[in-house]
Amino acid sequence: MKLRYLTLALIVLSLISLFTGVTSLSPSDIFNLTEDQLEILWLSRVPRLISILIAGMGMSICGLIMQQLSRNKFVSPTTAGTIDSARFGILISLLMFSSAGPLQKMLVAFFFALLGTFIFMKILDKVKFKDAIFIPLVGLMFGNIVSSITTFFAYKEDLIQNMSSWLQGNFALILQGRYELLYISIPLLAVAYLYANRFTIAGMGEEFSTNLGLNHKQVVNIGLVIVALVTTVVVLTVGMIPFLGLIIPNIVTIYQGDHLKKSLTHTALLGAVFVLACDIIGRVIIYPYEIAIGVTVGVIGSGIFLYLVLRRKAYE
Repeated sequence: MKLRYLTLALIVLSLISLFTGVTSLSPSDIFNLTEDQLEILWLSRVPRLISILIAGMGMSICGLIMQQLSRNKFVSPTTAGTIDSARFGILISLLMFSSAGPLQKMLVAFFFALLGTFIFMKILDKVKFKDAIFIPLVGLMFGNIVSSITTFFAYKEDLIQNMSSWLQGNFALILQGRYELLYISIPLLAVAYLYANRFTIAGMGEEFSTNLGLNHKQVVNIGLVIVALVTTVVVLTVGMIPFLGLIIPNIVTIYQGDHLKKSLTHTALLGAVFVLACDIIGRVIIYPYEIAIGVTVGVIGSGIFLYLVLRRKAYE
């Protein structure tokens, strides 16, 4: 799959996304927009499109970095407890700072997401039976434990409704002034590009990378900080988008190989295209109502994940 095809698909789907919705807005109106149409375009449709692109690219690249550093193709923020830890951090911020702003929530959630990811990586180091499927199962169990603790305290403190808003991804609530936190992801993704070759070497093991003169722990820590912060920003702004960081890097690896720097652009574009396609499907399938992006990505992503699991020996 060449880059130009992904770029073309991204442009086409972006245009479809801008002109899909309950409010009547078509390409023929673009040079003769009414005041209401202009507000819909700039206050809702454009912020929504930008959010989809950043979230799709960010979570896909996070999955690719985690798979490279853990040397396991079925590890991602979803299967390593990162997203669940971020939600636990959001709960803590709501309990400790009842009137916490987005930045406070982000900092607390980032700390817990990073802590959860580090704990998972430590568990990974201790596990001797490193089967391709066994490791993400450990991550899912760890994530479910964290999620259960979050749910328990949310029920206890009567915050379950507040927490449910971060349980499922939804772009319908994205408006101007409520998505700008996602821009933090852009410089982080730029750092991921700069460190791509180092992440590739670090993924070959601590002993090998140290022999090549690489500070293995430092590179791994930088990678985990990028993953934790991008995941936190996406969860705070959009909510949980399951399977995205898991399936997109695997699809790219099948046709592009394991070299991280060569795969990053493909992963970013394919992630954005996939989320855009799922979002458009969710908006038209029961029009004028809308299915949350977490549901559409979850249904389609779980099917692709099952296929990858069943066919994993063919692509090892």
